[in-house]
Amino acid sequence: MIDEENQLENTQNSAVESSENAQGAASASEEIGITEEGLSDAQAPVVEEETSDGGGTELGAAEVSESPADNFDYNAAIAELTNEIKNLKLQLEERTNQCVRIAADFDNYRKRTQREREELEQQIKCSTINELLPVVDNFERARSQIKPQTEQETNIHKSYQSVYKQLVECLKRIGVAPMRSEGKEFDPNLHEAVMRQPTTEHPEGTVLEELQRGYMLGDRVLRHALVKVAAAPEPGVDSEENNQGGSES
Repeated sequence: MIDEENQLENTQNSAVESSENAQGAASASEEIGITEEGLSDAQAPVVEEETSDGGGTELGAAEVSESPADNFDYNAAIAELTNEIKNLKLQLEERTNQCVRIAADFDNYRKRTQREREELEQQIKCSTINELLPVVDNFERARSQIKPQTEQETNIHKSYQSVYKQLVECLKRIGVAPMRSEGKEFDPNLHEAVMRQPTTEHPEGTVLEELQRGYMLGDRVLRHALVKVAAAPEPGVDSEENNQGGSES
């Protein structure tokens, strides 16, 4: 009887110890963050499963998955890059044409402004010279009409003539040149006829006399020359009267 009680007590002690050991193991596994479910997932071996038709084995999910490189479509990537290069070429061509147009517009603007500036300078120069031409006319009239009699008058005459020569030289340096119209054919672009004289000595339309000298600045007319022009002789009038007569046009 005593032996049976001792066996029962030993059995109970063993059960208590086993329960305490199980609880200690569970608490230890919780402390290191390992659960039975995680352990089963992490340590689950890869097994081969038979297919339903018995034609072979099927690998697990870990071995079936493919790498990203296997799924990359090279043809689509090449086509996309080709289209991008084509678009960039079109943009480059458009920008190049735009730059060429801008450069051409700027060159035209530069040439136009240069022509306008030169034209303005020419107009200012012509206007200034036209204001000085009457002074030249007065010097020429004085030289042709004044006849100095004494030495003092001669000195005065020479002094203002030297001023006249200096003025003419200045005009020559800037391109002003007088017209030489006498004996030439009348040109309406250069001459202004203020008198006509019938004559048989010169062909009709010949400039007989220059009443007021004309001037040129390069190829531009500064002032038209006022001239007397030869006309056809009048019928029934003597040739001597025709040569001496004159009429205003």
